[in-house]
Amino acid sequence: MTATTTVTTDVSGGDRPAREPRARFRDLVAAEWIKHRSLRSTWIAYGAAALAVIGFNAGTAYDTYSHWTLQVSKDRAAFVGDGMALQHAFTSNAALLMALALGAIGALVILGEYSTGTNRTTFAAVPARRSVIAAKAVVVTVVTTVFGAVVAGVSFALTQAILDRRDAGVSIGDPGAFRIVLASALLAPVCALAGFALGAVVRHTASTMITSVVVILVLPLFLTDGRHWSAVAGHTLPYRAWLRLVDVNYSPIAFSWSTGGAWTVYTVWAGVACAIAVTSVHRRDQ
Repeated sequence: MTATTTVTTDVSGGDRPAREPRARFRDLVAAEWIKHRSLRSTWIAYGAAALAVIGFNAGTAYDTYSHWTLQVSKDRAAFVGDGMALQHAFTSNAALLMALALGAIGALVILGEYSTGTNRTTFAAVPARRSVIAAKAVVVTVVTTVFGAVVAGVSFALTQAILDRRDAGVSIGDPGAFRIVLASALLAPVCALAGFALGAVVRHTASTMITSVVVILVLPLFLTDGRHWSAVAGHTLPYRAWLRLVDVNYSPIAFSWSTGGAWTVYTVWAGVACAIAVTSVHRRDQ
């Protein structure tokens, strides 16, 4: 017969188990990047938006190329001198399309988790909600900036190659060309972060999309430069800031503004959008 001895260990004075270290911010960014790139729908949305925007720009340039015979040869110098070639590099319709598409993608980055309930799992694993949302914002900013740079760069190269067949294209070194590419590229992350913030605040897909369309599309078209209050309000919107930046031959109007003011609008919208998203998720329940 074997005697069984029960040993009781007093751990009251012993070493306490070490706490798990808090997640580092770079680890949160890596986790959010995995979430972002693992969704097939995300890349389909990026691809469709890129093809549509580039297609709009290239189609406008090709239309000008195909109807060039309707113009007299002396208009070629005026075509370049008046900045028409640069206007073809990234058209206003393409900019609106990209702004709407990126606003929707930015909103879905956060709405996707709230609609499926996986945000509860995320916040249970990492209770520091503000850090999680900040990591999402970093991923959205980086990915959409790269997206904007690729789309703006390809659009410029393709449109100018088409126009150059009529000796009407310009290079990136021409006055105003780089600014147009840069302004068009940065419009993508600004609008994506705006949609991201709206998604964090509204948290309802349909309502967020409607609000995004109103802010990005309706307000810039509704506000005009005919009245001071309307002009000032319009100058605070990203799309109107883009219009100012790509207007190389800008002519002062009754309520003129500078390119520095337009760049400031970009910066403020991006910063405020991130602040709103981080603050809203910290102050509200699941």
